[in-house]
Amino acid sequence: MAHNECVAVLGYGAQGRAIALNLRDCGWRVTVGLRPRSRSRAVARKDKIAAADLLTAAANADIIIVALPDHRHKVVLNTGFWAGLRGRPAVVFLHGSSIHFGLVKPPMDLPVLLLAPHAPGTAVRENFLAKRPFSAFSAVQQGRRAAGERLIARLAKGIGIPKSHLVPTTFTDEAVGDLFGEQAVLCGGLARLLKLGFETLVEAGLPPRNAYLEVAYQIDLIVALIKQHGLEGMFARISPLAKYGSATAGPKVIDDRVREAMKQALDDIVSGRFISRAEKAKVNPTSKQMKRLTNALFDRQVRAYKKR
Repeated sequence: MAHNECVAVLGYGAQGRAIALNLRDCGWRVTVGLRPRSRSRAVARKDKIAAADLLTAAANADIIIVALPDHRHKVVLNTGFWAGLRGRPAVVFLHGSSIHFGLVKPPMDLPVLLLAPHAPGTAVRENFLAKRPFSAFSAVQQGRRAAGERLIARLAKGIGIPKSHLVPTTFTDEAVGDLFGEQAVLCGGLARLLKLGFETLVEAGLPPRNAYLEVAYQIDLIVALIKQHGLEGMFARISPLAKYGSATAGPKVIDDRVREAMKQALDDIVSGRFISRAEKAKVNPTSKQMKRLTNALFDRQVRAYKKR
């Protein structure tokens, strides 16, 4: 099905590439906006996707999808960027943080929408190719709500997300929930739990390979059970001994001190202190500071993984 609108996807990382390819394959006219010397230009060329400078792509678009890394939003989407646009394109964000925390301030006459897939970029593309539906958060921040919701539904369909799988929310709730989930549970909390479990077994004399296989390697099996059957359903499908041990040891390991630490992390996010610190630290995934932090977390686990 052909679509008259031109979509500019700013950024061609994992998420941007998946969204651009999915929309292109569904008949949308897609241009990717990139920096002049971006390595992603060669990838886009290989994918047979048109590429242009960021502002050029955006200026000629009816719809702008911001697929840039969060730490680049404030730098790219500045006053000069908005002044260079023609017409009133709808601006679609994949996360709510930049809008909620005021890092980016689009002109009030532009529709500002949220479409946040519940899947990383590779999964967005794989699900699309397999015709496997997945979900996403959606919200209208600026502009006519009904028109915004219709546009979100059309874009979502092109990406592989049925209208029935759109979960209405607000930019605020998505921003706060996403940051908290990443920090306290899905990434930061889980990584810390795996690290301490791994180190506890190694310090007790188990070979690192064994420790890795026991506390980290099998986690996808548990996650699959939770996604398919829920937490209660997962417990119903593990062994009686595992169930008893989980019920008795789990609350001791993850106790009320963890709950209080989670509340502090949430307050740090809601107050804006976390975003302020991240800005001052100039968070960049390739920085020496970031590499130092991740290396400190995972050096021994990485070696164990390679030997598994």
